[in-house]
Amino acid sequence: MSLRESVGGMTVSDQLEIIRRGAVEVLLDKELVEKLEKSERTGIPLRVKAGFDPTAPDLHFGHTVLLQKLRQFQQLGHEVFFLIGDFTGMIGDPTGKSETRKALTRDDVLRNAETYKEQVFKILDPEKTKVVFNSEWLSSLQASDLIALASKYTVARMLEREDFHNRFVNQQPISIHEFLYPLIQGYDSVALKADIELGGTDQKFNLLVGRELQREWGQPPQTVITMPLLEGLDGVNKMSKSLGNYIGINETPDDIFGKIMSISDELMARYYELLSDLSLIELEKLKVGLKDGSIHPMEAKKSLGRELVSRYHGLAAAAKAEENFVSRFRDNQVPEDMQNFTLVSEAGTILLCKALAETALVKSNSEGRRSIQQGGVKVNSEKISDENCELHAGNEYIVQVGKRRFARITVE
Repeated sequence: MSLRESVGGMTVSDQLEIIRRGAVEVLLDKELVEKLEKSERTGIPLRVKAGFDPTAPDLHFGHTVLLQKLRQFQQLGHEVFFLIGDFTGMIGDPTGKSETRKALTRDDVLRNAETYKEQVFKILDPEKTKVVFNSEWLSSLQASDLIALASKYTVARMLEREDFHNRFVNQQPISIHEFLYPLIQGYDSVALKADIELGGTDQKFNLLVGRELQREWGQPPQTVITMPLLEGLDGVNKMSKSLGNYIGINETPDDIFGKIMSISDELMARYYELLSDLSLIELEKLKVGLKDGSIHPMEAKKSLGRELVSRYHGLAAAAKAEENFVSRFRDNQVPEDMQNFTLVSEAGTILLCKALAETALVKSNSEGRRSIQQGGVKVNSEKISDENCELHAGNEYIVQVGKRRFARITVE
C-alpha cells in the first residue's frame, strides 16, 4: 500500500497544510516538499523525531504541542520516534539558562522517563510509536568519539547561540559540558537517520546542529519544524510549573476543565490550533464564528474542555467535569464529590489558615493567610476576610479556596 493510499488519498499539498498548522518555521520548506514527494513515490514513510529530556516527572499541555504534531505525522502514515533523552537529561539542556544547570542523577532520569512513557500514549498511538532512549547509542561512545564529535563545531559557532553569547559577554561561567549538549542532541538525528525533527522555537539552534552533523556523516539533512511555546493560563508567559500557569496532563478532570474555562478568548483560539484535533476546516469555521458572534466564546471553551478532558480521562469524566463546572459556577452549588476531612483540636478551635494547610487546600499557613487577606476563601459560601478566623469544634464546614478547590471539614 502506498503512503497516499494509507492516508485516504491525501496529496502532498494536503499533508503540507496539516504539517504547517501552528508551526513557526519549516527549515527548509523546499526540502520538506521534496521529502514528502519522494515518500509518496516510494511508499516509504518519513522518519520523524522529537526529543524530550525527562527533567521532571509530569508533562503539561505545553509539552503536548509537539506530541500533537507527532500524532498528525502518525495519522499521515509516517514513522514517529519519541526520543527520551535519558543521557542528555543528565547533562542538562542549557537553552535559555543564565547559569549552569544542576545535573540530574541516573535514578532521577529513569524515574521521570517511566512517567513520560505512561503519559505520552494518551496522545500518541502506542502501536505506531517507537520509544527510544538516546543512551542506547550515546553511552557507548568512547572518548575518541566525543573528541571527533566536538571537532565538528567551533567555539565561535557555539557563541552565536544567544544564551551562551549573553553569558560570555556578562562574564558568567559556561561549563565545557554545556557545549557538548547541542552536539550530542544533534548526534541523535545522525543515529536515527531522521528526516524531520520537531522542537520548540527555543530549540532552533540545537535542531540546526543536527542538520550540520548529518551532513558530516553523509546523510541528507533533516527538515527542522519549530513549534511555538504555548502560553500559560496568564496568556503572557510560557506555560511552566514554576510559574503556576500550567495545565498538567495528570490533573483531575475538574481541574483541567476549570482551567480551560478560565483562559481568555484570545488564548482559547490558540489552544484550539495547537492542542485540538479539530480539522482545519472546522478550525476556520470556529474562528469565523467567534469573530461574527455566531459562536459564543463560553460554548467554544466548553467544547475545548470536553475534548481535552476526554483525551486524558475519557468521555464520561469530561461530561461529569462539565456538569460540575456548570453546577459550581452557574448555580452557585458546591461539588458533591469533594474530599472530607476531620481535624482534631484540643483547644476547641482551629485557625482557618491552619485548617487550609492541613487539608492541602493551600501549601502552608502563610499561603492560607494570604488567600484569606486577598478574599479568595469562603466558608459555607461566605467570603472570609479575617485572617484570624477560627473553626469551632462540633461543626462541619464547606471550605472553598479560589474557584476550584473545595473540602468538607469537620472539627472535633
